Amino acid sequence: MTGNMNTGRLLYIICLLSLLAVGGKLKAQIVEKHRIGLDIRPGYVVPTNSFLEGDNLQQKTIEQSLSLHLKYAFQFSKDSNLGRMYPHAYQGIGVSYNTFHCPAELGNPVTVYAFQGAPIVRLSSRLSFDYEWNFGASFGWKKYDEQYNPQNEVIGSKINAYINLGLLLNWQFHPQWRLAAGVDLTHFSNGNTHYPNGGLNIIGGKVGIVRTFGDTDGAFEGIVPKRLFIKPHVSYDLVLYGATRKRGFVKDNVPSLVPGSFGIAGLNFAPMYNFNNYFRAGLSVDAQYDESANIKDYKLEGSYQDDIKFHRPPFREQFAVGLSLRAELVMPIFSINAGLGRNLVCRGDDTNGFYQILALKTYVTRHLFLHVGYQLSKFKDPNNLMLGVGYRFHDKR
Repeated sequence: MTGNMNTGRLLYIICLLSLLAVGGKLKAQIVEKHRIGLDIRPGYVVPTNSFLEGDNLQQKTIEQSLSLHLKYAFQFSKDSNLGRMYPHAYQGIGVSYNTFHCPAELGNPVTVYAFQGAPIVRLSSRLSFDYEWNFGASFGWKKYDEQYNPQNEVIGSKINAYINLGLLLNWQFHPQWRLAAGVDLTHFSNGNTHYPNGGLNIIGGKVGIVRTFGDTDGAFEGIVPKRLFIKPHVSYDLVLYGATRKRGFVKDNVPSLVPGSFGIAGLNFAPMYNFNNYFRAGLSVDAQYDESANIKDYKLEGSYQDDIKFHRPPFREQFAVGLSLRAELVMPIFSINAGLGRNLVCRGDDTNGFYQILALKTYVTRHLFLHVGYQLSKFKDPNNLMLGVGYRFHDKR
């Protein structure tokens, strides 16, 4: 039953390939602006369990965080295809140093990530209301250890995924300088690949300054770039993915952790209607095999909590096929895909019900993309990572 794939390392590799994809697009397209930025982000750690509330070696509440970010971004030339389609989008790579004022039990992790942002609405020629997301991997955590770090029920692995979404006011006070300030949400998690997986959630603020090199911003000068608009059409996405996961459950009010790791394999096929440059939506047929599904119902009689053993469930209880509604924000290099679905072919409590998906697609070529996703079950239960590759057919962008 034990999976051999190290999902933490696979997550690291996919994040690295995502960063390389950013560099590849940088070479493939004409770039007219480069940006160097520095962010300071203080935050409030949401107290999701007793460890954060003070049940730790310090006997103090862990409620403050601080991170420093160094970022490089670029914009495509307004004369390139991507620049004409997305004239104000910027994307790049960043690195941050994070502290939670508890280095002995949580560490001071370093994060490497890709990011992207764009104006949601322009309030004036020099002021805009923007969004920005970050996605990457964080390294250097002090993880749970039964002997040396037994109270840390938040972080179960040395490498964790990093997800951040921010809303900010962006003020261009000089042709080469911008000042940005706003609020953001951050989540650190290992995607159920290790236990414990309580995760760390932060509500924070951010203040940053950006220096632009290259052509001055057209918005500052009142120049509107030439636009390029796609024709509405249907495209088709095929995604193959895999991961490993841990499995825990509560039965008869007794929590149990199943020994070992379990393999995940899946396939999505999604016809998507491309409405405009920024949005596509459609239906997806989702098939997934989960080696740990419904295993709680196959405990060996006579096995005890300290030596718990299980039968392998039959294949029909580990395999499910569902149908999901999908919506996707489309930008240069990246797309963010969200889905709400229900399994239609399934058996057993673990697969019978609704599921939710959030995924980032990174385009390596026009048609080929990397896929990093996460699936929830029944609107509340963390399920598994979805790490793989996809191919888009009949793309007319």
